[in-house]
Amino acid sequence: MVDRMLQKAAAIILFLVWAGAGVAQSWVQIEAQPGAARALARAEAYAEILPDVNAFRTGSNWNAIAIGPFANEDQARRRLLELRAQRLIPSDSFVSDGRTFRERIFGTGIAAAEPAPAVPAPVLEAGEETPAEARRSERDLSREDRALIQTALKFEGFYNSVIDAAFGPGTRRAMSAWQEANGFEPTGILTTLQRRDLVDTYQSVIASLGIGPIIDEAAGIEIELPTALVSFDRYEAPFAHYEGTTEDDVQVILISLSGDTNTLAAYYDLMQMLEVIPTEGDRNLGRESFTIEGRNDRIQSHTFVRRAGDAVKGFTLVWPVGDEKRFAMALEAMKASFRTTDAILPDTMGNGVQDIDLLSGLEIRRPEKSRSGFYIDSNGTVLTTSNAVRQCRRITLGEDVEADVVAEDTPLGVALLKPRQSLAPLSIARLAVNEPRLQSEVAVSGYSFGGLLSSPTLTFGTLADLKGLNGDTQVQRLAITSAPGDAGGPVFSGSGAVVGMLLDGSEDGNRQLPGDVAFAADAPVLVDFLTANGVTPAATDIGAAIAPEDLTLLAADLTVLVNCWN
Repeated sequence: MVDRMLQKAAAIILFLVWAGAGVAQSWVQIEAQPGAARALARAEAYAEILPDVNAFRTGSNWNAIAIGPFANEDQARRRLLELRAQRLIPSDSFVSDGRTFRERIFGTGIAAAEPAPAVPAPVLEAGEETPAEARRSERDLSREDRALIQTALKFEGFYNSVIDAAFGPGTRRAMSAWQEANGFEPTGILTTLQRRDLVDTYQSVIASLGIGPIIDEAAGIEIELPTALVSFDRYEAPFAHYEGTTEDDVQVILISLSGDTNTLAAYYDLMQMLEVIPTEGDRNLGRESFTIEGRNDRIQSHTFVRRAGDAVKGFTLVWPVGDEKRFAMALEAMKASFRTTDAILPDTMGNGVQDIDLLSGLEIRRPEKSRSGFYIDSNGTVLTTSNAVRQCRRITLGEDVEADVVAEDTPLGVALLKPRQSLAPLSIARLAVNEPRLQSEVAVSGYSFGGLLSSPTLTFGTLADLKGLNGDTQVQRLAITSAPGDAGGPVFSGSGAVVGMLLDGSEDGNRQLPGDVAFAADAPVLVDFLTANGVTPAATDIGAAIAPEDLTLLAADLTVLVNCWN
């Protein structure tokens, strides 16, 4: 019994020593960063202009960057005000007692004594409170304190229920999981120091975001933004651009324009063309609003737009991947605070710079390569060149109809595409059953300039030979000047019959051929390929020539743009 009392007394004395040491030191906490690599980079940057810079692990993969230590809080506060006035540290920096600091990952701490010696986990594991004492101390917590603990547990990913300030079984399991993840005994009852550790980490992240209200009177939008990471840059109607102020490259775009449900639907499609909105992610278009989520290996984004009377307003938040917790926190604040007024950005608002690759100052997503193809049945099946679809993460017909490769003949250089949605082509190719005459006029229909033009271009030339330069009877040689985007397009006779499909590049990659030499897979070979893959193409004789304007209309109806996205 005496031994147990002595052990408890020693633990209490050790806690008092720890507490006294912790209060005796103060720090100016500058930032909190997820991941050691990012924290070290930021600490090194500050150390180039400031003395006594340190970085500490604070738990749950977060790291604090701080200046100090100082002998007392007054010294730390004076230093904080000095550095703020000189604009050397963020405006949301604050004085910390360092209780959440654990392992030092940067700095020497020689400006004063080491941080509180009892901060490492072993002291907390020994515990300044038994579970019974911790439970008793919980009774002194206010409702706001309890809700804050649940919120911090939710931020750390251990709690996923409602914030009700009630420590029920779900909250207890979350506490136990947090304790286990941070090296503490999983009792399900947080000690005073553990609660402080959990909440301080959460609040330091909030401070790193600088969530604050923004009233954009021109756009007619009120919203809370991560002001420590973005600031207003410019207007490019219908967008208000808030650009990143740190290396994180966070970006916020406010959207404000007049319009109705048709405008809303149009911008649902338009926003998905932007580079800042990756193609992977959920999309949801309703009558009164839409949401678009995007993610790739670099960035993640969330877009919300809704009708507001006779206006369409919303926002896009763009964030680097690997920082999901802060992204979720900022997004939640933006969604909860989004309000609109009657003001609308005028169409003339902006610097007036026009660029076909930009939409109101935002880069439009372009495919890695664009080629041509043509419909060969009433289901919308498309024949194109195999090079058009090689090493593509995503293939579209036009801008948005996704398609899959269902067959390919690499040696011949042809591929068959099936659209993922039902299509009804205005016309389909009719492949010639008889051989065209040498030196007869032919025309290639293709998207010579990629997607810059809305319709294909007809390029005229002649059939120079019924075989390739090396005698290959599967291809024809054309005397025609074509562009890379024309590859995969149909080769027409004067009557509108398809006599071949234009292939990519030259037949001989080791020689530079004249610019008017091109090759096409001839119609009988295409028929064999299609038949072998379950497609019966329409056939026709090469008859009398049709008017050039009729051939142009026919080509526009059956030629399709094939885009490769990565």
